Amino acid sequence: MIPPSGAAAAIPPDAAAAGGDSRHTSLPADILQESCRRVSLAAAVFAVMWALALLVRNLLARSYPGAPGLEGWPMPGTLFASAGLVTALLLATLSHRLHHKPETLLMLGLVFEVVMAGLVAFTGQWIPFVSPTRISWVCVVILVYPAIAPTTPGKTLVAALLAASMDPLAVWVASLRGVPVDSRPLGLISMFVPNYLCAAVSVVPAHIIRHLGQQVRKARELGGYRLGGVLGSGGMGQVYRAEHRLLARPAAIKVIRPDMLGTGQMRHIALERFKREAKAAAVLRSPHTIDLYDFGVTSDGTFYYVMELIDGISFEDLITRFGPLPAERAAFLMIQTCDSLAEAHACNIIHRDIKPSNLLTSRMGLTVDYVKVLDFGLVKFDTHDTSRPPTLTSPDVATGTPAFMAPEVALGERTADHRLDIYSLGCVLYWLLTGQLVFDGENAIQMMHRHISEDPAAPSRRTELPIPAELDALVLACLAKRPEERPATATELADRLAAVAFAEPWSGERARRWWERHLPQTPRVSTPQMQGTLMPQISAE
Repeated sequence: MIPPSGAAAAIPPDAAAAGGDSRHTSLPADILQESCRRVSLAAAVFAVMWALALLVRNLLARSYPGAPGLEGWPMPGTLFASAGLVTALLLATLSHRLHHKPETLLMLGLVFEVVMAGLVAFTGQWIPFVSPTRISWVCVVILVYPAIAPTTPGKTLVAALLAASMDPLAVWVASLRGVPVDSRPLGLISMFVPNYLCAAVSVVPAHIIRHLGQQVRKARELGGYRLGGVLGSGGMGQVYRAEHRLLARPAAIKVIRPDMLGTGQMRHIALERFKREAKAAAVLRSPHTIDLYDFGVTSDGTFYYVMELIDGISFEDLITRFGPLPAERAAFLMIQTCDSLAEAHACNIIHRDIKPSNLLTSRMGLTVDYVKVLDFGLVKFDTHDTSRPPTLTSPDVATGTPAFMAPEVALGERTADHRLDIYSLGCVLYWLLTGQLVFDGENAIQMMHRHISEDPAAPSRRTELPIPAELDALVLACLAKRPEERPATATELADRLAAVAFAEPWSGERARRWWERHLPQTPRVSTPQMQGTLMPQISAE
């Protein structure tokens, strides 16, 4: 998928795990994950309650020694309250370690609910006090926990019934200890029935959550795909992790809903741009262009399209995390990028937003350092091709990302052609070699002005890594102010990059060693996301 202002984004392992577990809970992955986070919240709430219980009971025991309900204090009460506090803190700790196993964590949460009810029951019933008007604090546990960390109705009911039974168990244990217990049936019933009524009521929020989850899941089914967690969002739409319902093929879906399109002419422009992005991607067949699987419109006017989910890292994140690349690797990656753009230019399609966040280096099967080009959302058909429809982009307004914007684009020239992408490729290559932008500035206007008026420093002057003179010169040629002074095509640029002599060319074996050392065996499944760009996008639309 190719979003409008894309950046590579890693999907955390817990998102994948949550997606699998959600089938068993009838909850979408992100809602399931939120329930797991609430287990930690529930543990924190109960930890605070037990801490307050310790404080209050000790204060009461000191102020009213021998008062009803405090006999034998502080030993039994301190023991139970301390156990509750420790158990709550333990669950809070485990919840952070088990975030990638939501089913296990939610089950532990239900066990925690029963344990909390048991500790509350034994604290309150250490010396039973039967009264028709007395309602046990266990009812609070039964009602509060499912509201904080809901799970399926069946599991909720079982845990609530077990929790409700803790009071009868505590009274029975007290009688075994020889404590006098008022065994009149009316008194016992009046004390225990509220527990079971609360257990029945606790299922209600679980049913509501399940119903809402099913509605969300149904709403998230687009075509043959089921949506999972959100991977990114931006001005035009949202990107979701997705899975085909029959093939179980992972994918990413970009969605734009009617309320995100605006009104009037702006709505028309936004929708047309979205359709154009999908159609442009569908035309291209280069293996280095992101694959488009499907696109369509739902009954409520939601437009979507589906693309492959890539296991990789963006050029932006690559340099941010690991620093500038050896010159031979930078050239290797850019040659592949040129392959994608050469086909696009041959189809009279100009990308217009080439930047590090729109380029991924990835694993493809057993191959690593395999480049994928994303985001044709700002494509503009070459104005010299009269068979194409007129552009939706206003020719008088700069469109793209200022840090990688060609001078003619910044000036709003109407005759800008595919060589503006060549300039952007030069900016990206500069970033790979030096870890720095060609020009920086306090704002987008200053940055564009420098692209228009200033000559860039050679990459070799801004890095300690060796850069061959031919590559230095080629980067500066790509950054020429006049389009005719740049390499004429992406194919020519690729050929000139391939001709540069390096002391040790980049090889598949070197690439494999790098990936094994820096990104080993735990794939960073990535897909475009509308966040993390180096500079804001400037667009007429």
